[in-house]
Amino acid sequence: MKYLIASDIHGSFYWCRKLLEAFEAEKADKLILLGDILYHGPRNDLPEEYSPKDVAAILNPYKDRILAVRGNCDSEVDQMVLDFPIGADYALLDQGKHLVFITHGHVFNESQLPPLTQGDILLHGHTHVQVCRQHDAYTYLNPGSIAIPKEDSFHGYMTLEEGEFVWKQLEEAHFMQPQMKFSLT
Repeated sequence: MKYLIASDIHGSFYWCRKLLEAFEAEKADKLILLGDILYHGPRNDLPEEYSPKDVAAILNPYKDRILAVRGNCDSEVDQMVLDFPIGADYALLDQGKHLVFITHGHVFNESQLPPLTQGDILLHGHTHVQVCRQHDAYTYLNPGSIAIPKEDSFHGYMTLEEGEFVWKQLEEAHFMQPQMKFSLT
Protein backbone atom coordinates (compact mmCIF):
# COMPACT_ATOMS: atom_id res chain seq x y z
CA MET A 1 0.00 0.00 0.00
CA LYS A 2 1.20 3.49 -0.83
CA TYR A 3 0.39 6.45 1.41
CA LEU A 4 0.72 10.12 0.57
CA ILE A 5 1.14 12.16 3.78
CA ALA A 6 0.51 15.90 3.98
CA SER A 7 -0.11 18.52 6.63
CA ASP A 8 -1.24 22.09 7.12
CA ILE A 9 -3.29 22.87 4.01
CA HIS A 10 -4.81 25.81 5.95
CA GLY A 11 -7.60 26.42 3.45
CA SER A 12 -5.36 26.97 0.40
CA PHE A 13 -7.36 25.89 -2.64
CA TYR A 14 -4.28 26.39 -4.84
CA TRP A 15 -2.00 24.07 -2.84
CA CYS A 16 -4.75 21.55 -2.14
CA ARG A 17 -5.27 21.18 -5.91
CA LYS A 18 -1.52 20.64 -6.30
CA LEU A 19 -1.63 18.06 -3.51
CA LEU A 20 -4.44 16.12 -5.19
CA GLU A 21 -2.59 16.26 -8.52
CA ALA A 22 0.41 14.72 -6.76
CA PHE A 23 -1.84 12.13 -5.06
CA GLU A 24 -3.14 11.02 -8.46
CA ALA A 25 0.30 11.12 -10.11
CA GLU A 26 1.82 9.12 -7.25
CA LYS A 27 -0.96 6.51 -7.63
CA ALA A 28 -1.26 6.48 -3.84
CA ASP A 29 -3.88 4.32 -2.16
CA LYS A 30 -4.50 6.54 0.87
CA LEU A 31 -4.10 10.21 1.72
CA ILE A 32 -3.07 10.88 5.32
CA LEU A 33 -3.82 14.45 6.42
CA LEU A 34 -2.06 15.59 9.59
CA GLY A 35 -4.54 18.36 10.45
CA ASP A 36 -5.10 22.08 9.92
CA ILE A 37 -7.13 21.45 6.80
CA LEU A 38 -9.49 24.42 6.33
CA TYR A 39 -8.65 27.34 8.62
CA HIS A 40 -5.47 29.42 8.32
CA GLY A 41 -5.19 30.19 12.05
CA PRO A 42 -4.53 33.52 13.77
CA ARG A 43 -0.73 33.22 13.55
CA ASN A 44 -0.56 32.59 9.80
CA ASP A 45 -1.03 34.91 6.86
CA LEU A 46 -3.73 33.93 4.38
CA PRO A 47 -2.34 31.24 2.09
CA GLU A 48 -2.55 31.40 -1.69
CA GLU A 49 -6.15 31.15 -2.95
CA TYR A 50 -7.58 30.88 0.57
CA SER A 51 -10.97 29.21 0.14
CA PRO A 52 -11.96 26.66 2.81
CA LYS A 53 -15.25 25.89 1.01
CA ASP A 54 -13.42 24.96 -2.18
CA VAL A 55 -10.86 22.88 -0.25
CA ALA A 56 -13.70 20.91 1.38
CA ALA A 57 -15.39 20.47 -2.00
CA ILE A 58 -12.31 19.00 -3.70
CA LEU A 59 -11.31 16.79 -0.75
CA ASN A 60 -14.77 15.30 -0.13
CA PRO A 61 -14.79 13.07 -3.25
CA TYR A 62 -11.70 11.36 -1.75
CA LYS A 63 -13.47 10.66 1.57
CA ASP A 64 -13.00 6.89 1.32
CA ARG A 65 -9.26 7.30 0.75
CA ILE A 66 -8.51 9.88 3.47
CA LEU A 67 -7.26 9.28 7.01
CA ALA A 68 -7.14 12.57 8.91
CA VAL A 69 -6.32 13.72 12.43
CA ARG A 70 -7.36 16.97 14.11
CA GLY A 71 -5.07 19.96 14.02
CA ASN A 72 -5.09 22.89 16.40
CA CYS A 73 -6.92 25.00 13.77
CA ASP A 74 -9.57 22.34 13.05
CA SER A 75 -12.95 22.57 14.77
CA GLU A 76 -16.37 20.98 14.96
CA VAL A 77 -17.70 23.45 12.40
CA ASP A 78 -15.03 22.22 9.94
CA GLN A 79 -16.32 18.68 10.41
CA MET A 80 -19.76 19.86 9.28
CA VAL A 81 -18.46 20.49 5.74
CA LEU A 82 -16.03 17.56 5.47
CA ASP A 83 -17.33 14.09 4.60
CA PHE A 84 -14.45 12.28 6.34
CA PRO A 85 -13.69 12.30 10.08
CA ILE A 86 -11.16 14.83 11.43
CA GLY A 87 -11.85 14.71 15.18
CA ALA A 88 -9.22 12.22 16.40
CA ASP A 89 -6.06 13.50 18.09
CA TYR A 90 -4.10 10.56 16.72
CA ALA A 91 -4.20 7.40 14.62
CA LEU A 92 -1.94 4.36 14.59
CA LEU A 93 -0.49 2.74 11.49
CA ASP A 94 1.01 -0.73 11.86
CA GLN A 95 4.09 -1.19 9.70
CA GLY A 96 5.08 -4.65 10.85
CA LYS A 97 7.89 -4.24 13.39
CA HIS A 98 7.20 -0.51 13.62
CA LEU A 99 4.19 1.47 14.76
CA VAL A 100 3.60 4.90 13.23
CA PHE A 101 1.93 7.30 15.68
CA ILE A 102 0.10 9.82 13.47
CA THR A 103 -0.88 13.14 15.03
CA HIS A 104 -0.89 16.87 14.29
CA GLY A 105 1.84 17.84 16.76
CA HIS A 106 0.13 20.34 19.06
CA VAL A 107 -0.81 17.69 21.66
CA PHE A 108 1.79 14.96 21.09
CA ASN A 109 5.31 15.92 19.94
CA GLU A 110 8.98 15.55 20.89
CA SER A 111 8.39 17.49 24.11
CA GLN A 112 5.15 15.65 24.99
CA LEU A 113 5.63 12.10 23.78
CA PRO A 114 2.81 9.62 23.29
CA PRO A 115 3.40 6.05 24.44
CA LEU A 116 6.03 4.74 22.02
CA THR A 117 8.20 1.64 22.02
CA GLN A 118 11.68 1.08 20.61
CA GLY A 119 11.74 1.71 16.87
CA ASP A 120 8.35 3.47 16.63
CA ILE A 121 7.77 6.54 14.47
CA LEU A 122 6.27 9.82 15.71
CA LEU A 123 4.73 11.43 12.61
CA HIS A 124 3.31 14.92 12.86
CA GLY A 125 2.96 18.26 11.10
CA HIS A 126 2.16 21.53 12.94
CA THR A 127 5.63 23.13 12.67
CA HIS A 128 5.45 23.59 8.87
CA VAL A 129 9.07 22.36 8.59
CA GLN A 130 10.32 19.04 7.17
CA VAL A 131 12.10 16.91 9.77
CA CYS A 132 13.72 13.50 10.04
CA ARG A 133 15.25 13.19 13.51
CA GLN A 134 16.32 9.90 15.06
CA HIS A 135 16.23 9.51 18.83
CA ASP A 136 17.45 6.54 20.85
CA ALA A 137 13.98 5.00 21.20
CA TYR A 138 11.99 6.48 18.27
CA THR A 139 12.21 8.55 15.10
CA TYR A 140 10.37 11.85 14.55
CA LEU A 141 9.20 12.64 11.01
CA ASN A 142 7.41 15.72 9.68
CA PRO A 143 6.33 16.32 6.06
CA GLY A 144 6.27 20.11 6.49
CA SER A 145 3.37 22.17 5.17
CA ILE A 146 1.68 22.00 1.81
CA ALA A 147 0.52 25.64 1.92
CA ILE A 148 2.58 27.67 4.41
CA PRO A 149 6.15 26.37 4.71
CA LYS A 150 8.28 28.03 7.38
CA GLU A 151 12.01 28.40 8.16
CA ASP A 152 13.08 28.21 4.51
CA SER A 153 11.37 24.84 4.02
CA PHE A 154 9.43 23.93 0.87
CA HIS A 155 5.81 23.26 -0.11
CA GLY A 156 5.94 19.52 0.39
CA TYR A 157 4.52 16.17 1.33
CA MET A 158 5.86 12.68 1.90
CA THR A 159 5.08 9.20 0.70
CA LEU A 160 5.29 5.92 2.59
CA GLU A 161 5.65 2.75 0.59
CA GLU A 162 7.25 -0.56 1.52
CA GLY A 163 8.72 0.91 4.70
CA GLU A 164 10.33 3.93 3.03
CA PHE A 165 9.34 7.53 3.75
CA VAL A 166 10.23 9.99 0.97
CA TRP A 167 9.86 13.78 1.29
CA LYS A 168 8.86 15.49 -1.95
CA GLN A 169 8.59 19.08 -3.05
CA LEU A 170 5.61 20.60 -4.86
CA GLU A 171 6.43 23.34 -7.34
CA GLU A 172 4.49 25.39 -9.85
CA ALA A 173 5.77 23.73 -13.03
CA HIS A 174 6.38 20.24 -11.72
CA PHE A 175 6.23 18.23 -8.54
CA MET A 176 7.42 15.05 -6.89
CA GLN A 177 11.07 15.99 -6.60
CA PRO A 178 12.52 13.73 -3.87
CA GLN A 179 14.26 15.73 -1.14
CA MET A 180 15.01 13.23 1.69
CA LYS A 181 14.42 9.57 2.53
CA PHE A 182 14.07 7.47 5.68
CA SER A 183 13.71 3.68 5.69
CA LEU A 184 12.17 1.57 8.46
CA THR A 185 14.51 -1.32 7.63
